[in-house]
Amino acid sequence: MSKMWLKMLGVGIVICVGGPALVQSIRPSDEELFKRYNPDLQKRSLEEGDRREKEFDEYVTKLKEWSKSDKSIWFAAQEMEEAKRVQQQAQRDQAKEEARLQREQMRKEMLGEK
Repeated sequence: MSKMWLKMLGVGIVICVGGPALVQSIRPSDEELFKRYNPDLQKRSLEEGDRREKEFDEYVTKLKEWSKSDKSIWFAAQEMEEAKRVQQQAQRDQAKEEARLQREQMRKEMLGEK
């Protein structure tokens, strides 16, 4: 019975260690994948790389802010999105009001000139 246990242990070790090692050995590196891109994709990837890195850094910074809150990260993110939405709505309302005032001023000028 102990031989069977040793065989099973050996097979388990081979599978647990050998499987990931095999996957790691056949997985292409990032440079190899980049070389397989067509020239247009390589160019676009290089151009957008800085922007994507910046967006990722901003996202990580936001996650750090949210994690400092007493609430769940999801609730903190939801509150931030709601505050952002309210701010955007306020900006739209302000722009509409400015446009309305400008139209009124133009009407007054048109009526005053006639």
